[in-house]
Amino acid sequence: MQKKITVVGAGNVGSTCALFLAEKELGDVVMIDILEGVPIGKGLDIAQCGALLGFDGKVKGTNDYSDTADSDIVVVTAGLARKPGMDRLDLLKKNAGIVAEITENVKKYSPNAIIIMVTNPIDVMVYHAFKISGFPKNRVIGQAGVLDSARYACFIAMELGISPKEVRAMVLGGHGDSMVPLPSFSTVSGIPVTRLLPADRIEAINQRTRVGGGEIVKLLGTGSAYYAPAAATVKMVESIVHDANDILPCSCYLEGEYGINKLFVGVPAMLGKDGVTKVVELELEPEDKEALLNSAEIYRKSIAELDA
Repeated sequence: MQKKITVVGAGNVGSTCALFLAEKELGDVVMIDILEGVPIGKGLDIAQCGALLGFDGKVKGTNDYSDTADSDIVVVTAGLARKPGMDRLDLLKKNAGIVAEITENVKKYSPNAIIIMVTNPIDVMVYHAFKISGFPKNRVIGQAGVLDSARYACFIAMELGISPKEVRAMVLGGHGDSMVPLPSFSTVSGIPVTRLLPADRIEAINQRTRVGGGEIVKLLGTGSAYYAPAAATVKMVESIVHDANDILPCSCYLEGEYGINKLFVGVPAMLGKDGVTKVVELELEPEDKEALLNSAEIYRKSIAELDA
């Protein structure tokens, strides 16, 4: 049976995500936005790509949540984007209200859906959606580490002058400046990066990865990245739709794993038809474990501010 995938938000990330989903023929795509006519027009534009790009994926734009009913997966991209000089946590209060309204509609129209949160700050917004929806923890996931790991892989490939297809990178922690790149778990054709690059170059790449989103925001002047965020989200959807159980770093609700409790943090997880199948616990170096715990505490404080 064909899956139904809703993308909430018809901005750059949402519409690009809808295009990639349709192109991969992962299911029938519904794109919803509050801006009258915008998702309908963009949906029609994407649908017309099918004849040119050779895909059968269906895309429908709407302003009515009833059109999203019985979705299997709901991708939430709606929210305010960062502006130059704006930290992710600055978005906290403004996007919380948007996510709350969206989550109530998901709960009403698609009570069995898997939610993939893309709205920033992701690790806080996914927790917010989890609490409001009342969905089981396996069905509420934040997209973060997949994007950060893709950026890490890209920068490693650029440094070595190789194809990024040869790189498998791993980044844990919050989707922000406190993320934790793991060079010892990142490889090029199976060879650990730590054997290919000196420590100073690895640290430089680690730092560029931590501020990778901000680098693009600064270069664009207005707006933020959307091609790679959309591609990262579709990678997660693909693993769920195909029940592939790919191991991907995602923001998952932890209950003791990595010494973290009752918090969403980026960790490796297997994604299948029911969402998070299993959280994979890596044996981290002491400094990486400490960095992960510190990252978690930043978002715990943000959640406390949101609940205050």
